[in-house]
Amino acid sequence: MSQVGLAAVVSGTATQEPVRGNSLARAKAYYELTKPGIALFVVITVSVSYYVAAAGVLDLMRVLHTVLGAAMGTAGALALNQYVERDLDARMKRTKTRPLPSGRLRPTEALAFGIVLVVGGVGYLFWQVGWIPASLTLLSAAAYILAYTPLKTRSYIATLVGAIPGAIPALIGWSAATEGLAVGAFVLCAIAFLWQLPHVLALAWLLREDYERVGFFLMPPTDAEGGRIGKHMVYHSVSLLTVSVFPTLLGLTGLYYLGGAIVLGLTMIAVCVGAARDMTPGHARRVFLYSLLYQPLLLGLMVIDTIRS
Repeated sequence: MSQVGLAAVVSGTATQEPVRGNSLARAKAYYELTKPGIALFVVITVSVSYYVAAAGVLDLMRVLHTVLGAAMGTAGALALNQYVERDLDARMKRTKTRPLPSGRLRPTEALAFGIVLVVGGVGYLFWQVGWIPASLTLLSAAAYILAYTPLKTRSYIATLVGAIPGAIPALIGWSAATEGLAVGAFVLCAIAFLWQLPHVLALAWLLREDYERVGFFLMPPTDAEGGRIGKHMVYHSVSLLTVSVFPTLLGLTGLYYLGGAIVLGLTMIAVCVGAARDMTPGHARRVFLYSLLYQPLLLGLMVIDTIRS
């Protein structure tokens, strides 16, 4: 981040005067701060992990408390990310219309909104569910804001670090269901972690001009032809297939899940191999789109074929 950008973060000043709209427009802007698409994936991961850990036996109120608290904490972290990166967002085509760079909200409004959501979500989980899910939600938010966000302009390792907050929801759901953690929790966490890597790398390749403009290192540097990024996609997809069979080996899911996981994993590998051989926007887009399909299908198989107690 530039010194000007850092100063703006510290002072809370905006680069543009906010455009004051009606209540509906402002509500929409606050909603956009939460990045609802990402928040939805987190909610789904939390819910499925809870279901698998509980062996299909649900306490619906506890599930709702868990989902609400995790959603609040996640939404707050995503809002704080946009607060910190508002000056960089203003320089990228993909993000310049977000609420802060477009001037629809003041930075102080986004800061307060994000803090309230994180504190509220963590506190709600502590009150209604337990200290472990609450602590994990706080850890996820801290990793996203304090580690991933600053690393994006410093090192390619940011891609790996950024996948950690996206994987922790699996631990949140499991711990909410069992009041602890077990091997199965870390297997689901590893699946969530590895799934994100081809997804993020494909997106980084598609948006490489925007990212280069602000100095984001979300793909291997000095890789103009995409050869290294393609190899990394293949490595990660092979690892994903390997880890994805463990829910059945641990007795959490049945053979229907196992067969589906293998088919989905082999398809992911094939798509990534195609990109590695010829990294074009079309091949990168296929990896990105298939990754969006892979995760809900795999989680759906888990729900359908969870071994019930």
